[in-house]
Amino acid sequence: MDFFQAVVLALVQGITEFLPISSSAHLILVPELLGWEDQGLAFDVAVHVGTLLAVVAFLKKEVKQVVPSWFAGWKGLSWDSHGKLGWLVVLATIPVGLVGLLAGDFIEANLRSAWVIAITTLVFGLLLGWADRSGDTNIKPVESLTWRDTLSVGAAQALALIPGTSRSGVTMTALLALGYSRVAAARFSFLMAVPAIALPGLLKANELVSQSTTVAWDLITVGVAVSAITAFLCMRLFMHFVQQVGMLPFVIYRVLLSIAIVILIT
Repeated sequence: MDFFQAVVLALVQGITEFLPISSSAHLILVPELLGWEDQGLAFDVAVHVGTLLAVVAFLKKEVKQVVPSWFAGWKGLSWDSHGKLGWLVVLATIPVGLVGLLAGDFIEANLRSAWVIAITTLVFGLLLGWADRSGDTNIKPVESLTWRDTLSVGAAQALALIPGTSRSGVTMTALLALGYSRVAAARFSFLMAVPAIALPGLLKANELVSQSTTVAWDLITVGVAVSAITAFLCMRLFMHFVQQVGMLPFVIYRVLLSIAIVILIT
């Protein structure tokens, strides 16, 4: 992988990680369509570290409230509203963690094909459009989240292990379907991204440490920096955009992408 490829892949990761269009699908499709070799585990870890830094920076207010309150609650086994939100994030992470442990290897080996990506991109794109049909009238804020709703959203997040589904897309779809506002759906989806990105990233980093391959630190630095800056800017733009326009442009994009994939592979 050269410098140009590193920049392109980091841009792809940064742009697609928090938009409802599936970063995993794009990171599989772009190298395949351009005839590039696999970018390798080290670069995958780098761009995920970049997007993790971006979401923590974007949600710094919530992170500063939720994390200390969650830990402080253990002292008397009593949590304030911020600590309870932390518990909801933990609860929402359990399904994807379990599915990843039990079926992650199967998904990695059998569900990374272009056909799977074409189908999931289309199906979950249409579901996003269906859920967003009442987005202008949904008013439920993040503060009204219940543990039942959270488990439902967590179960939806587990589906995002299948390439093309989109973690942000499927969680926002679930939240919109449950009556939460677009802003609430986006912000809780971003909060869920912190452990959803951090935990697999730690596993990949541990796997990387156990390997004896040489790491190109210049390309790693590029990957972290470009993906972090791009993801942060993308989240800021998305929050303004989704309030004004809604999810329809992303639905259209997913439908067109699915059609394009089918044309290219047949």
